[in-house]
Formats: sequence, structure tokens, C-alpha cells
Amino acid sequence: MPEILDIGWVFAGLVLLYFGAEWLVRGSSELAIRFGISPLVVGLTVVAFGTSAPELVVSVKANLDGSGGMAIGNVVGSNICNIALVLGVGAMIFPLVIQRQVIRREMPVLLGATLIFLLMIKDGVIDRLEGGVLFAGVLIYVVTSLVQARKEDPNVSEDLDPEVIKAAKNAGLARVFLNLFLIVIGALLLVVGADRMVVGGENIARFYGVPEAIIGLTLFAFGTSLPELATSVVAAMKRQGDIIVGNAVGSCIFNLLAVVGLAGIVSPLKGEGVTVIHLAVMLVVTVILMPMMLYRMKLDRWEGSLLVTAYLGFTVWLIIV
Repeated sequence: MPEILDIGWVFAGLVLLYFGAEWLVRGSSELAIRFGISPLVVGLTVVAFGTSAPELVVSVKANLDGSGGMAIGNVVGSNICNIALVLGVGAMIFPLVIQRQVIRREMPVLLGATLIFLLMIKDGVIDRLEGGVLFAGVLIYVVTSLVQARKEDPNVSEDLDPEVIKAAKNAGLARVFLNLFLIVIGALLLVVGADRMVVGGENIARFYGVPEAIIGLTLFAFGTSLPELATSVVAAMKRQGDIIVGNAVGSCIFNLLAVVGLAGIVSPLKGEGVTVIHLAVMLVVTVILMPMMLYRMKLDRWEGSLLVTAYLGFTVWLIIV
């Protein structure tokens, strides 16, 4: 049956996206550190952008194919997934200690980016000018992070695995070529994975009459958030809570500014099927995250359970309504 092949393409795309993002992040992180870029800067830029690469490629591809609702739904759903599921699962495994930098800088940036995005999508379209404004925002964020990083200890990073840093600093020429290979292969896997996932998802949506936006909000959002979720589980097992919080919040920022911005620049982005309720859920989970973080500067297991339950409830609601 044709729909079985389409389901197979979606899952194949998910696998390719996962490994593509994983290899892209590892290769680019080690290469950057090897050539003197501080681990902190790499964590704030390369890792966050790398784990948002699946959302970027899927959303741009979907928009070019005329499925703007799927592209917007992917970003909105991914941010909900990053906050409610990724942070929630991490906190359930091991309580997450929140650093003051996240409260002082990353969370205000995320809240601001969310509000600006909501104002822009109010008319149902992100045009090229608005996309350019959002993308300029991510450039400003990256430059600000670079400037701020100069004030920090260049040998300290809370966003990268110490093993990655050690391997990068001790890398020889063979390791450099290996990282270049990983970057190229990772990028290719992202492109191919996104293409297969979008094609399969579009065909499934048409066959079963499911709105494309719902596919983006659920299947695509979860699939493209797999790098963040995998990082969360591994980091929680190692009790490295800073990696989870920084990666999830940073990826949300990149989703709104870089993913939506670039997709809107390539072609005006129409959010058909993404309703006020979907956008409101994204705003609510973003807003309530701040007081959760401020309470004892920690996300406890009960808070993680609450976030995961909310995410599962939202997903079930999307499917049955």
C-alpha cells in the first residue's frame, strides 16, 4: 500500500535527521575548539544551532513545497516539545539546577523572540521582511554571545561534554579530517532526511485527511526534537543539567529566529492550520517556565512530571480533536 511506503519514508527521515544532527554537532564542535574557539562560544552557537538544524531543513523544505502550515507547525511544536518534553524528561531523571545566566539572558531573549514571532504571525504570514528581521535577531544574539563569552573563562563550558572538549584539544590531523567528514555527511543526511520526511508526511496528510499543520505540530515536531531529547536523557544520566537547559532554551531561540527567519526569507511563510490555541500553548509553556526556574533555581522531578504530562495531554488533544 502507498501509505505504508510513506510511513517508512517518515521514519527513515527521522533516523537520517537524528544522525545528521548528531554528526554535524560533534564534527563542528570539535573542529571549532581545535582551532581556538572557546567551548562556551561553541556551546552557545554551534551546538544550539546544530540541534535546531533538523527544524531548519524540514521547515525550509516544507515551505518551498508550499506547505507553510507544516513549517510553522514544526517550529511551534518543536518549541513546545523542547520545553515540556525535553526539559521535563531531564528533570524527571535528575533535578536540573538552573544557572543565573539562563534567567538573566537566555530566558528574556526567548520570551522576547516568542512575542515578536506571535505579533508577526498574527496576520497568518511571515513575509520576507519579517523573516529578515527575525534572522537579524539571531545574528545579534550570536554576536552578543561571542562578546559575552570573552568575559568568561575560555576553558569552561557548561554546554559541551568534557570528553568532546578533551578530544578536540588533543586532535591531530587525522581527527581534523574526520570532523570535516562528519560535518559534510551530517549536512547531507539532514537534507536527504528532511526531503524524505516532508514527502512522506505530506502524502500521509493527504491520504488520511490530516491537516498539514497537525503533522508539523506532532510528528515533525517530535522527530526534529529527537537530538535535544537524546541529549537530555544522556546528560541527565550523567547529571549534567546545564547541558539540558542550555540546549533546550537555546534551540527554542534558534527555532524562532533562525528557522522561521530563514524560511520566511526564502519564501513568504503562510501558517495555514496553525491556530491561536497552538500559538497560545507555546506562549504559556514559555512563560510558566520562568517561575519554575526561579523557584529554588531548580527544576524538580514533580515539575518535570507536570511538564511531560502537559505535553502528552496537548498531543492527545491534537490527535483526537
